Amino acid sequence: MTENTVAPIGQWRLNRAVAKRALIWLICLAPLFYATYGTANWLASQRENVPNITFAWEQAIPFIAWTIFPYWSINLFYGLSLFFNDTTAEVDRLAKRYLTAQIIAVTCFIAFPLTVIFHKPSTSGASGFLFDMLGGFDKPFNQAPSLHIALLVIIWTHWRVRLSGIVLWIWHLWCALIGISVLTTYQHHFIDIPTGLLLGLFALWLFPAHMPSPVAAFRLTDDPKARRIGTYYAMASLIFLLATIIGTPTSAAFLFFLWPALALLLVSIGYFGAGPAVFQKCTEGTLSLASTWLLAPCRLGAIVNSRIWTRQLPPSVAIGKNVHLGRLPRVSELSQFMTVIDLTAELAKPSGVEIAWRSFPTLDLVSPQHDELRKAADAIELARRKGPVLVCCALGFQRSAAVIAVWLLQYGHVKTAAEAIQVIEAGGRRVHLAEDMVSFAQEVKQP
Repeated sequence: MTENTVAPIGQWRLNRAVAKRALIWLICLAPLFYATYGTANWLASQRENVPNITFAWEQAIPFIAWTIFPYWSINLFYGLSLFFNDTTAEVDRLAKRYLTAQIIAVTCFIAFPLTVIFHKPSTSGASGFLFDMLGGFDKPFNQAPSLHIALLVIIWTHWRVRLSGIVLWIWHLWCALIGISVLTTYQHHFIDIPTGLLLGLFALWLFPAHMPSPVAAFRLTDDPKARRIGTYYAMASLIFLLATIIGTPTSAAFLFFLWPALALLLVSIGYFGAGPAVFQKCTEGTLSLASTWLLAPCRLGAIVNSRIWTRQLPPSVAIGKNVHLGRLPRVSELSQFMTVIDLTAELAKPSGVEIAWRSFPTLDLVSPQHDELRKAADAIELARRKGPVLVCCALGFQRSAAVIAVWLLQYGHVKTAAEAIQVIEAGGRRVHLAEDMVSFAQEVKQP
């Protein structure tokens, strides 16, 4: 089962194979965690001056001793989550997420050690005992990205699809307390939280529940245009990374540039060979949680770009035969349609959409795969028989136009690619479509 279709916790039963796999992973992960985490702490302690990154307002954060309880509880959920799975594949996926977060975090701790500058007040009782246990191995280093927060993101996601009702809300509240506790126990500074969030989301993105890993089938593309666009994205990522490195010593706010740097890097990987899988868009138009947040800077840019280029154009135009061409619509623009055929990979369908939505994710500015164009054209033909269909992409200039052109050719409405383009532009939409993008469909005619 995927994270969207897991068994509710009330229906869960211990599976011997799952338990065995979970135990093996736990036996491997626990010693590795303490060994690598402790080594990073020791290496940082050998340096004469370990820097810190702190905002002035953090001085106002209170020390709250009892929050050590939610802080420590993540250790329990770390191990327990491995056993609450339906298949060994789910155990492996969760363990790989843990391992990814740990390896990247420890690498950062060694390469760029930071320290906490706040001094914990003395504590007593049960909370004092837990603080003493924590101090036995967790020195004031290993800060950004917060491994605690990264693991929290992974574990929160694991349980939120297995709980429901009031228990789910209690889980959300407890996770919020765990997140806040890294500050109120004086274990971390603020900047460690957003960097830890990015790391946790990256681990979720790298090992998604509903599809293969976006880099599993990576093959370096032989398309020169795709490589060129990928290079542009990689260069933009490098600019944001350099801005982070140069600016952070003067202001901690520059660390937020890591977000667009990472988002742009992942998109560049898509153009270099991973394809639209980097956006993790499902056939019904939704995006994974990790993609939604991790790639949000690029998605925001795509939305702004779409509105700028289409602001003086109608949202869609009729091409004929119940088929319309346009940009990705707003909810208010969908009342006249029964189906949407969506070619974007980078944008999700608008929330609240109730009509049939079929997604065929493709990268912008490069020629879509022929198989995807044919499948989308077939979907147009099936859908238009039931009522009006909107075929869309971010702008409605190329990807969606290419699919309509293939549909026109494949189902005998026109005979040549040039004629298909003329029919589309006669509908009132100037498109950016070369004949060679769709001419292959001239050879395949439906009876």
